[in-house]
Amino acid sequence: MADSGWPGCAKSLKGVILDMCGVLYDSGEGDGVAIAGSIEAVKKLKASDLQLRFCTNETQATREKFVAKLQRLGFDISVSEVFSPAPAAVAVIKERGLRPHLLVYDGLLPEFDSVDKTKPNCVVIGDAAENFSYQNLNDAFRVLIGLEKPVLFSLGQGRYYKETDGLKLDVGVYMKALEYACDLEAEVIGKPSPTFFQSVLNDMGLQPHEALMVGDDLVNDVGGAQHCGMKGVQVRTGKYRPSDERHPMVMADGTVDNLAQAVDMILSQRKH
Repeated sequence: MADSGWPGCAKSLKGVILDMCGVLYDSGEGDGVAIAGSIEAVKKLKASDLQLRFCTNETQATREKFVAKLQRLGFDISVSEVFSPAPAAVAVIKERGLRPHLLVYDGLLPEFDSVDKTKPNCVVIGDAAENFSYQNLNDAFRVLIGLEKPVLFSLGQGRYYKETDGLKLDVGVYMKALEYACDLEAEVIGKPSPTFFQSVLNDMGLQPHEALMVGDDLVNDVGGAQHCGMKGVQVRTGKYRPSDERHPMVMADGTVDNLAQAVDMILSQRKH
């Protein structure tokens, strides 16, 4: 019988999905900083028989610019391997014939160039950082409150993330403000949405039990993956807090010091 626990489950894996910020690198000034051992860990996974994809809620740059930054840091990574919320949001918006009001970081705007934004009938909110001013939040609120059937898309729902100079508030905080003001529930595009995780699995052609997620966010990375039927392992880097290991709702299948340790454990299981 196959070992279903961590790390024994690695024997039967066919694919690995990695979160990026807080697992591969810490964002900050310039391109940020690669986390020790993570560049080599990605190389080891790519040299193995496992499929590899990257799954991020990054919404401060287009996918192309984001990937170029990681390549400059030394990572072997291509755009086709990266799944992020903005392209998924554009697909949903076009499918439903919606016209968005955008409250996003300036660097993300090109992702929405192909979308009609006249007379908005929905709002898209991402990690807008300094663009989360009272005026901009109020403008988004006014669009929503003026609609008969308001629709709010949130590119992820994180509470905070880690940069090199400390923790930063994430999009989920502002999503909750608009939900409360407009008495609605946002549609989350990105982790932990099951649809988002499923799109990654579909791309690999795998079933959930054949894949493992590695992330620093216990709820959105690990919990989201587990909710889809995958195993979820948390790294003690990025936004990890010691209290995560005593969380009342989500328990990681495994907790490791960093990505390098996770990859070594996965690959050593597959040698036996």
